[in-house]
Amino acid sequence: MIFKPDMWLSVRWQIHVLFAIQLTSMGAMEMSGPFWPVHLRSLATSDSQFTLASIAVYIGPMLGIMLTSTFWGRLGDLYGHKAMMMRALFGLAITQFALAYANDVPTILALRFLQGACAGYIAPAQAYSVSIEAPARRAKLFAYLQVSTNLGSLAGAVIGGVILDHAAFFWINFSAAIMCLACLAAVWRILPAVAPQHTKIGAKAQKPALTPDKRTRSVLKSHQILSLLAILGLLLLSRMVTQSPFSIYVLSIFKVENWLVGFCYGVLALGFVFSASLWARYFEGKNRQAVLTRLCVIIAGCIVVTVLAGLTRSIVVFASLYFVWGVLLGATTPVLTTLISRATPHDRQGRILGFTQSLSQFSSIGGIAIGGWFAQVAGFSNLYFLVAVFYAVGLAVTILARARAGTVAIPDPRQEAIHDR
Repeated sequence: MIFKPDMWLSVRWQIHVLFAIQLTSMGAMEMSGPFWPVHLRSLATSDSQFTLASIAVYIGPMLGIMLTSTFWGRLGDLYGHKAMMMRALFGLAITQFALAYANDVPTILALRFLQGACAGYIAPAQAYSVSIEAPARRAKLFAYLQVSTNLGSLAGAVIGGVILDHAAFFWINFSAAIMCLACLAAVWRILPAVAPQHTKIGAKAQKPALTPDKRTRSVLKSHQILSLLAILGLLLLSRMVTQSPFSIYVLSIFKVENWLVGFCYGVLALGFVFSASLWARYFEGKNRQAVLTRLCVIIAGCIVVTVLAGLTRSIVVFASLYFVWGVLLGATTPVLTTLISRATPHDRQGRILGFTQSLSQFSSIGGIAIGGWFAQVAGFSNLYFLVAVFYAVGLAVTILARARAGTVAIPDPRQEAIHDR
């Protein structure tokens, strides 16, 4: 695909369609997100099964994504990322239908793993968006798509809580399946196919073998890439410590209804939505050392917020702190993902973003497992102090990366030339 100035309106419209599809599909998944432990508690036959299941129900899909994202990314580089988006949405729809009718813990856990292995929507959506967007707008693009994910998380969690207050858990999964089918139809009918990067105009496409190549491995050996991946992984691990015990924590500490649990779960995403685009503009044109310096301050802010969240016994203060936490997180994932993407050859975006997604899932799995175990051993009341400890580790790694970064400039997206795709 060759980007031309007169394509601006068309590309902008396509990006907005991607935003709506990602918001809807992520919202569908998050309708059940905070409430799996509540549902599993009614199905588990013992306390030990419930403890294991409440962790595995979140780890399962992440493990599936981690094991398959790089593979799906390579397929997307070869055959087009639209096909991979459709494949992911179909997998989500089918597994959500199956989960709606699953009534025992082992079946639910198996389906959740299968859901992750067959799905993995975000990485191909990012790669597709990179293939149609101008390089000069890439930072804002990632922030925009992260906004859609987090807005979907907020809306889905609240809607799921409302459904659970008035109907059975079945209707959460059934509704999510219908929403994923609608997203699949939208991708199929609305978004145009984009030729893979190895396809040359006027010549027959030559498709490389479906194996990692030296260029991809050399990118992963880059100190710059490795340090960014390490920081991203630690921040995601810290964030996900609260995932498994969150609903039980809020219900036991604050004694509120399910819809308010969903609101507190989603208000972090609301803070992200509020701040992500502002952070993207703020970081434009700054060199790597300057970016890492500012990230140090942001991570320190996360430490303060999570300590206060663990101390408060007011639901209003707790929700407000979650909003502030979301505002701070808006400066992390999109900025780090943008730096990783810019350091990667354009025809390897699917693979590297797929690898980044796999690493993100691995980190999230670690956070969920540690959080679920810690809540059982040390009690729910100490959970957020553990989050602060992991953020402190992330801060130390970021300070070290900043010291080694030097002053190598991160390309200013406002100065990047629009080039042939």
